[in-house]
Amino acid sequence: MSTTVSVVCYKWKRLANGESPLMLRVAKDGRRTLKSLGISVNPIYWDFDKNEPKSNCPNKELINKIILKTRLEFQERLLEKRANKEEFTASTLVNEEKDSIKAQTVEEFYLNLIAELKGKGQIGTSYAYQSSYRMLKNFNRGKRLNFTFSHIDANFCRRFEEWLRTKGDKDTTISYQLRTLRAAFNRAIDARVVSRDKSPFAEYKLSHLNTKTMKRALSKRDVLRIVGTDCSNSKPIRQLAQDLFVFSYLCGGISFVDIANLTPRNIVDNRLVYQRQKTHGGINLPLSSEAQQLIAKYADYQQGADYLFPILHCKRHITPMQKTNRVRKVCHQVNQELRALGKELGISADVTTYVARHSFATVLKKSGVNIGIISQALGHQDIKTTQIYLDSFDNEQIDEAMKLLA
Repeated sequence: MSTTVSVVCYKWKRLANGESPLMLRVAKDGRRTLKSLGISVNPIYWDFDKNEPKSNCPNKELINKIILKTRLEFQERLLEKRANKEEFTASTLVNEEKDSIKAQTVEEFYLNLIAELKGKGQIGTSYAYQSSYRMLKNFNRGKRLNFTFSHIDANFCRRFEEWLRTKGDKDTTISYQLRTLRAAFNRAIDARVVSRDKSPFAEYKLSHLNTKTMKRALSKRDVLRIVGTDCSNSKPIRQLAQDLFVFSYLCGGISFVDIANLTPRNIVDNRLVYQRQKTHGGINLPLSSEAQQLIAKYADYQQGADYLFPILHCKRHITPMQKTNRVRKVCHQVNQELRALGKELGISADVTTYVARHSFATVLKKSGVNIGIISQALGHQDIKTTQIYLDSFDNEQIDEAMKLLA
């Protein structure tokens, strides 16, 4: 019997968006196999007699393009089987792994990726792609991203950049959005949703964006002013903010999210032993007496919450989503207090928990500590990352250098 290859609208199934999926249908020897193409259409826009979108169907050209590409691919498979006199069934023809591109829109890929990351507990990463998706959708005038990744070319990136600038975004924000788009495109390549030669980032380079930010590190003098300030009569969140800043500074510039996830089990023989949330690299540092005192201050909280500091609680923050949301909320509150404290102390720089990390690295550098040791303490997997932290000099150093010219 002959083998037929067609694309049909599977109207017996309705998706959450009210549309029905388009399916590849291969029939042979009285048996047929269906496989989703990853796109959908409202049945009112589908001609069931001709098995094609009606003339008034939104995205008609895109759908026809995908249908034509799918038919050609499977017709080619069919011809190869016949030429090689190879036995096959409708099922093996459809499900056989081939080095082929899977038809999928940018909208579908992003939403599937976000859901997959959330399912794996990678909430922070899912937020990054959620932000990228929303920004692209706004750029598309609020419409769904019903086009393929091959539509995203160098010209698309330039127009997206210009649109971001009209919103008042600076190079740092623009770079973040385009780097996230590039990461999504690379994931799509790995998932065989788009071919590698379609990537626009070989032509459109992100290096033209000036992403250098103001130096974040404080001088040792300013750090010690924060450390020495008496916040015992302040509101609890101010005291917590100071304690977390000091703890980070004293403990290798440990990040806020890593502090939040510390438990009593991370204290081993008066050493802080933990795995970084971001890179999963292991950290093993000695605990100074001052750091141990800060931990001891919250001993009552630790007994019931099973965490060192009052950020997370084992009975209230259980799922990855709950933990992520709680950490983001408290980090925002703590940074608000640190900025206020910095202004009260007359510190011109913006004081945040992240500044404690940069300050730790910079103070050690000025003290002559080898950059490799600083890199290990920070938990960087690549020493180049540490060099980014330390690649600029503060005004004091520049002023002293300029005196040598006279």
